Amino acid sequence: MSPKRFNEIIHLPAFERDIKRLAKRFRTIESDLDIFVETELFLFHKLNIDNNGIFRITGLSFSDPAVYKAKKFACRALKGKGVHSGIRVTHAYYREKDRIEFIEIYYKGDKGDEDRARINRYYM
Repeated sequence: MSPKRFNEIIHLPAFERDIKRLAKRFRTIESDLDIFVETELFLFHKLNIDNNGIFRITGLSFSDPAVYKAKKFACRALKGKGVHSGIRVTHAYYREKDRIEFIEIYYKGDKGDEDRARINRYYM
């Protein structure tokens, strides 16, 4: 078993609904999310390695926690797409607590941008 990458990883209730809905179409998405945490999020938040796949969402009416959108998410159910699968993941990162909170996951073909109203409901 690999060491824990983050102290805590939380799936907000709306995120749980999102992932269950997407799992019907993309059967590997839950295990793909685990890989995403172990690789992309670990590189970005812990090792400060930016591969231009995770971006801070600006223009929110609060600054803490920092909220990010990941555009590079490899979904094995979308063969041949690699990290350009079109899956987007919105999460908050609390650096002091070393905690990730998953806010939203969606397929870019279903909607264009993150749900800012949802983000504000959780953090305002």
